[in-house]
Amino acid sequence: MRYSYKTRGTCSKEISFDLDGQVVRDVRFTGGCDGNLQALTVLTEGMTVEQIEAKLRGIDCDGRGTSCPDQLARALRAALAEERRPE
Repeated sequence: MRYSYKTRGTCSKEISFDLDGQVVRDVRFTGGCDGNLQALTVLTEGMTVEQIEAKLRGIDCDGRGTSCPDQLARALRAALAEERRPE
């Protein structure tokens, strides 16, 4: 399923991605540092939410208290929680 997440406190404005169970696919950032975010999307392709969280959660960018990698980890956790929420 495709998800979109509005970022907070970063240069990027939005992250979109597919979540296949817990496997992350096709991460796309809108805005931000293009080269770094392209690398981030390639490196996280096919990883699980837990793997990405373990590596990226809590990374800080210039004292902002968050970063694009941290926002990705938060977005993935929110999407996974949404998938698991009973209807």
